[in-house]
Amino acid sequence: MELPGLGEHCSERTCKQLDFLPLKCDACGEVFCRGHIRYDDHNCSSAYKKNVQVPVCPLCNAPVPVQKGEIPDIVVGAHMDKDCKYNPAQQKQRIFTNKCLKPGCKRKEMMKVVCEQCGGNFCIKHRHPLDHDCKGSSHPTSKAGYAALMRASQTAFKSTGAIGVPSNGSLQHNRCR
Repeated sequence: MELPGLGEHCSERTCKQLDFLPLKCDACGEVFCRGHIRYDDHNCSSAYKKNVQVPVCPLCNAPVPVQKGEIPDIVVGAHMDKDCKYNPAQQKQRIFTNKCLKPGCKRKEMMKVVCEQCGGNFCIKHRHPLDHDCKGSSHPTSKAGYAALMRASQTAFKSTGAIGVPSNGSLQHNRCR
């Protein structure tokens, strides 16, 4: 029993296989079997319309347009010689450029950590005024700074003697002997 109305023959002249699941080429519109559907397999005359591949410059990652008949390697090479926007210095930019101003510290940070009192740039370890022997204004600029000084004074009181922090925020060292 033959089913003559089912399937189509492959359009490749060397094949002509009867295929029950034929595939239609999106470039030329002809019907092919699974073995001849690719543009190269059936020498598609309209492949240039659909088979568009744009090479990318390996240096600047920019697409390089190639005209029909040109060799992509030669066009990309010409781009690299003339139009390439690649800047080798741009890739070697350093991330950690903010050096700590505390004497003896060699740490660098990605972001500036600026002291509110003296305006100096410090690492995370020395960011607080008490950690870098701040020479800025003698009173803290915020309630948090004042609270930190109070905590420091209580710790110092327990270990060495009395430290008084008056309401104006300036530290006075009163050693009891």
